[in-house]
Amino acid sequence: MNTLKKFELMEKIVRELEDLQNSQTALIQKIGKIEVDNIELGDGRLEKDLPDIHQNLADNLDTISGILDYFAGKTQNFGDKNNVDALKEQEAIDNATS
Repeated sequence: MNTLKKFELMEKIVRELEDLQNSQTALIQKIGKIEVDNIELGDGRLEKDLPDIHQNLADNLDTISGILDYFAGKTQNFGDKNNVDALKEQEAIDNATS
C-alpha cells in the first residue's frame, strides 16, 4: 500500500472512531433519560440493571476516546512525517495531466 493510500485509510479509521464515540455518547444520554423516567415509575428491574448498563457504556466511551486520541495522533504524525500534503498535490497534478 502506498503512503497516500495508507494515510487515507488511517483518516477513514479516525472518522469511524469519531462516529463510534458519538454513537456511544448518544447511548449514554438515552440510558440517562430512561433512568430519569424510571425515577417516577419506580420499576425494580430497571433500577437494578440500568446503572450497570450506564457504567458499561461509560467505560466503553472512555476506551473509545483513548483509542481515538491515540490513533488521531498517530495519523497526524504519519501525515507530517511523510509530507502527505505534498503527496496529495502531486497526485492532483498527475491526475490533471493524465
